[in-house]
Amino acid sequence: MLSLDAVGHFFLAAAAVLAVSRGAGALMARAGQPRVMGEVVAGIALGPSLLGAVSPRLAGLLFLPEVLPMLFGLAQLGLALFMFAAGQELSTARLRGTGRQALAISQASLLVPFAAGALVALPLHGRYAPDGVPRAAFALFVGCALSITAFPVLARMLEDLGLTRTRPGRLSLYAAAVGDAGGWLALAAILAFSQGSGLGQALARTLAAVAVVAVFLGPVRRLAAGPLARWTERAEPGAVGTALVVAVGCSAALTAAVGMHQLIGAFLVGLVWPPGHRPGSRAAATALIDTARTVLLPFFFLGFGLGVDLGALRPTAGTCAVLGLLLAAAVLTKTGGPALAARLTGLPRRESWAVGILLNTRGLTELVVLEIGHEAGLIDSTLLALLTAVALLTTAMTAPLLARTGTRPDPAPAPRGAHGTARARPGTRR
Repeated sequence: MLSLDAVGHFFLAAAAVLAVSRGAGALMARAGQPRVMGEVVAGIALGPSLLGAVSPRLAGLLFLPEVLPMLFGLAQLGLALFMFAAGQELSTARLRGTGRQALAISQASLLVPFAAGALVALPLHGRYAPDGVPRAAFALFVGCALSITAFPVLARMLEDLGLTRTRPGRLSLYAAAVGDAGGWLALAAILAFSQGSGLGQALARTLAAVAVVAVFLGPVRRLAAGPLARWTERAEPGAVGTALVVAVGCSAALTAAVGMHQLIGAFLVGLVWPPGHRPGSRAAATALIDTARTVLLPFFFLGFGLGVDLGALRPTAGTCAVLGLLLAAAVLTKTGGPALAARLTGLPRRESWAVGILLNTRGLTELVVLEIGHEAGLIDSTLLALLTAVALLTTAMTAPLLARTGTRPDPAPAPRGAHGTARARPGTRR
């Protein structure tokens, strides 16, 4: 009888994850949803929510305990490169004369759902917060999670729908860029505050986090725009790619050492890394990011899926009420706040609603935030499952709601993306 060692099980599990992820992504693309939605669903389905419940033996065969650290290592690398890509996307966004309008919309898209989420979370603290978590840290984290827009997913959704050059598309993209930068900085401060054992230690961690961010956005950014940019223009693509991964790894370790999450370090590298104009230099970053998205990120979705059990959410009156409350707070504030700001700054009614609906896209970025909060012990597994459902539902409703506003595609082909990638063809949504 054939038998597999741990390495053999690793390759079997990796093949299964990639095959299921690719198939689910293709199905979602056919249904008019971003491909990444299928990959998220695939990761959850391979966990206790579906496969673990239907066939525990098969789940145990695929995901042996000694194999999981190997899979999670791939997931962390893919996630770090994804956060680098998110930082690059934000750093290349340009307001092009709509700065004041985009700033007003971005503040509404961040502050209104943040405040609403924090208020909704206050009465949930006793039921869903792990022991020892301060009420303020719990409420602030939930508010931060509900205020996030999935900037990379939004960018690719706009490309797929042909809306990149429309006014709602541009404004939502720029508002998401500004708002998400604020959201990640707020998350860093919340983590620093929550991990301090006392007021002095919490203040020290917060100041350390602020200092790291200031160093990256100041001296490090100037260094990257000067000597590093010149070096990437003349270096071989392989050397550029290696330097990029080394920078991401070192920055992730640094932010973890000062009490921030390691992914914030990767995000900061993306903000300051020179985009590059030489084809070889640009191709090195693009190749790494594409590998992360297509090959490595499915393992993050697997790890996320193994840690969340949607099947454990019993449809009781209390659970349904909490889910409805969170969903209502997420949708009404994230859609209505930016839509009102857009209307007050001169946008027509239909375009204002289109902007709000687009900014309601949470997707992968909120899942990353939720995983960070769960790892840090800020929320329990039940609230993780509830907020996961909110993230999936709000992302899935974007395309259908947008169609009702009558927003038309670009009159001309969208420009090439921040990393030189052309607009995706129909059926290749991500």
